[in-house]
Amino acid sequence: MAAAKKALQIRLPPLPSIKDVIRLYKLRALRELSQNFLMEPKLIDKIVKAAGHIENHVVCEVGPGPGGITRSIIHQGPKKVVLIEKDPRFIPTLELLADACKGRVDIDIITGDILKTDIAQFIPEDTKHEWTDSPPPINLIGNLPFSVSTILIVRWLEMISKREGPWSLGRARMTLTFQKEVAERMAAPIMDKQRCRLSVMCQNWCNVKYKFDIPGSAFVPKPEVDVGVVTLTPMKKPIINLPFKLVEKVIRQVFSMRQKYSIRGAQTLFPEEVREEMALRMYKIAEIDPITRPFQIANGEFGRLCEAYNEIIKMYPEFENYDNRAPKKKSDVEVEAKI
Repeated sequence: MAAAKKALQIRLPPLPSIKDVIRLYKLRALRELSQNFLMEPKLIDKIVKAAGHIENHVVCEVGPGPGGITRSIIHQGPKKVVLIEKDPRFIPTLELLADACKGRVDIDIITGDILKTDIAQFIPEDTKHEWTDSPPPINLIGNLPFSVSTILIVRWLEMISKREGPWSLGRARMTLTFQKEVAERMAAPIMDKQRCRLSVMCQNWCNVKYKFDIPGSAFVPKPEVDVGVVTLTPMKKPIINLPFKLVEKVIRQVFSMRQKYSIRGAQTLFPEEVREEMALRMYKIAEIDPITRPFQIANGEFGRLCEAYNEIIKMYPEFENYDNRAPKKKSDVEVEAKI
C-alpha cells in the first residue's frame, strides 16, 4: 500500500510524448555521437526494472538524450536523479522533466562528457556503505553510445578496483546497454566463442548478468546491430587481487593472439631476447599448460598467471614497463642488450 502511495506521489503531470518532444525541439540522432533513441515505452521500463529496486535511491543516468529512460526512472520513485548529457541540444527537454518533478524528485542536470565527469561529487555522502556491506542505494543506468561504451566500462572497472568515483561510496550497481556482441563478450564464460579480454576483466571485478536483448528496430535511427542489457555488481573481493594495470596488461597480451597457444601472447610481455624463457617460467609458476588457448583459461587460472608475472617482475623490475606495442627507443635497446 505504501509503495502504491509513493508511486502516486511521483506520477508526472501530462507531458508531451518522447516522439512529440523530438519533433517539438527538432532533435535528430547524430551519427558522429553514436546516438540512437529508444522509443518503445515497454522496453524502456524493462531496462529500468532490470536495475532492481531503486525507490529512494540516487540514480545516475548516462546519456539521457530526450529523456525516455529518465521518465521511467522517475516513475520508480528515486530520491535523486543525476543526468549527465554531453549534447546540449537535449538540455531543454531534460529541464522540462526537472520542472515537472519539482518538490517530488531532486534532479541534477550536468552538461558534460561522462569520460571527464566526476559523478561522485553529485551523490550525497549519506548514501555511503562500507565495501563489504550490501551495495549502497546508488545505481548507474545508461543507454550508452557504442562509440564510448567499451572505453567507459574499462575505465569504470579501474575505478572499481581503486574504489574511486561512485565506488568510493560502496559497491554501486550498474545497468547498461551495449552493442549485443560487446554485451555477450562481457558475460562470456570459459570456452565460449565470444570470450575475450573484456570477459575476464569484467568478471574479475564484477558479477556480470546478461539480462536481455533489444532489437535494433526498437531504436531511431535503427542501428545495424541489436543491443544487450547488462547488469554489473562490484564484488566484495576481486578474483585477481592485484593492481588494475598489471591485470589488464597480462590479460590483454595473452588475448592478443586469441586463436594461438596462450603462451604466444604471454611472450609479448617480455623483451624479444628473453621472452621464450620468461614466458615458460611464468607458465610453470602458474601451473598452466602453455598450449592452452586464451579462451580456455578460467578466471582463477588467469589469476595464477598474473601472480606469476608479478613474481617475475619483482625479480626483474626492468620488465615491468616493457610494452611490445611501443616504438623502439635507444634506451629500450640498451636495456635489452644488457639482459
